[in-house]
Amino acid sequence: MPAKPMPETTTGTDTGTGTGTGTGTGTDGNVPAEAVAPLIRGIAVLRELTEANGTLSLSGLERATGLARSTVDRITATLARMGYVRFDGRDVHLSPRLMELGNAYLSALRLPALLSPHADALADELDESVSLAVADQDGIRFIHQATRRRAMSLSFRIGDLLPAERTAPGPLFAAEWTAADWQRWRDRRAADPRDLSFTAVPPRTHRPDARDDDAFVRRTEEASANGWSLDDQLIEPGLVAISVPVRAPGGDGRIASVASVVSHTSRHTAHDLRTTLLPRLRSTVEAMERELRDTPPPEPGPPPADLALWTGASKQQLGREFIESLARGLTVLTAFGEGREELTLTEVARATGLARATARRALITYEHLGLVTPAGRTFTPTPRVLSLGFPPLSRTTLSEIAQPHLADLTSRIHESTSLAVLSDSGEEIQFTARVTTARVMSVHITVGTRLPAYATALGRVLLADTRDDGALASVRSQGYALVDEELEEGLRSIAVPIRDRSGRVVAALNTALHASRRTPGECVTDLLPELTATATRIQTDFHTAARFTHVPPS
Repeated sequence: MPAKPMPETTTGTDTGTGTGTGTGTGTDGNVPAEAVAPLIRGIAVLRELTEANGTLSLSGLERATGLARSTVDRITATLARMGYVRFDGRDVHLSPRLMELGNAYLSALRLPALLSPHADALADELDESVSLAVADQDGIRFIHQATRRRAMSLSFRIGDLLPAERTAPGPLFAAEWTAADWQRWRDRRAADPRDLSFTAVPPRTHRPDARDDDAFVRRTEEASANGWSLDDQLIEPGLVAISVPVRAPGGDGRIASVASVVSHTSRHTAHDLRTTLLPRLRSTVEAMERELRDTPPPEPGPPPADLALWTGASKQQLGREFIESLARGLTVLTAFGEGREELTLTEVARATGLARATARRALITYEHLGLVTPAGRTFTPTPRVLSLGFPPLSRTTLSEIAQPHLADLTSRIHESTSLAVLSDSGEEIQFTARVTTARVMSVHITVGTRLPAYATALGRVLLADTRDDGALASVRSQGYALVDEELEEGLRSIAVPIRDRSGRVVAALNTALHASRRTPGECVTDLLPELTATATRIQTDFHTAARFTHVPPS
């Protein structure tokens, strides 16, 4: 039987309700014949890890997915090879590199890059949290959060999914629903009356009835007429929000995103939001719409390279423990990005180096899972890509990113390692992560300890990036600092910088040891290459995590 053209061979629908978190291991009869079963199972593992806030034991994954333990072992081994998960004993943890999948979607979407500066500025002006959300079938999914640091603050994360009817953005998106969309919403409400599949919100305390359905319909009609929508403690007591749609350029006026100001009733009532903050929110939305209208399309960024060769080499090295079809399927999502929001099958295959048949089957699988949507000959990633690890990883810190890399470094060099940042005064360093080695005589420093910056290798690396000091010029030029028994007799330390995406030094990595164990020259020849390699690995994860999120030091 000859193969049909790509879009016609796919199902065109998602077999789920649109908001549930079911794993979909590929056993139901609606799975397309050409779907990649290992890819479906791998996505199921990633979703279960996401719902468990980033960590599950191997046995927990076995129970949650319903997969055989041997299958879970092979899937997690493959994901670990890709850098998407890491092992800590029998526990599996999501790794920051997994965020490259969500970054591909957000880059293709363009909205966070264009609109988030306006959202951040409004949050600073109002001293309230501001969010951006997009529609995900009958739910909403956050693509940006500008939160405020206070005891009672917004806890939603980028990628979190919320039921439309319990949010301020929901009625605005629902104003564009078709009859089929409304029916899907009713079916989901009947199947999950307490919203248990939406793990980002508290479960309902009562089962919704026809009055609740009618209330959402009325809110939708009002939002359509008013051009704004209000959430008066629908998610939980005390939480209030007001939303305004950001419309895409063009004549159809469709909603590209919804901007919301979120507060607590201790600061603003729902009435206050409408009368006091709505005008300022509308002004910001107008600026956002001008940004969308006036910014020219970006030039396509560089696509991934040699991914097919990498997966082939990994298969040769790991044998049957490496599931090549899973790895190759996941690389298909990385083909999308800035200037590559819509791709044909041929473009996906060219970007990843995969055969057209391999890319085609992966796209069929992703359409079935609701992760891409077809339009004619092209495919576009959907917000559901963010369900693959992005919410728990979007709240990671630099010290959390660095910790497993420090552990690996310590195990290789058999010396204690640390990460530190400059204090607010700029005169001290503060240790934010540390791994010690088992020695009778070792350097005892705890996380949170502060030391004079200029007297430490860590401090000199940090100061060299900000101060025009002749004594620090060599640190800047050589890329490391070596301090020999200056802070304390017998203590020798060597440090290298950790840089952000702009190249600015934001932290430093070091190892400190007793002078009897290595000479200064041996520190440079033996330890510096290991430190530099580890710093590169930390920076890679850090840059991936910080692409669309704020990564604090600790």
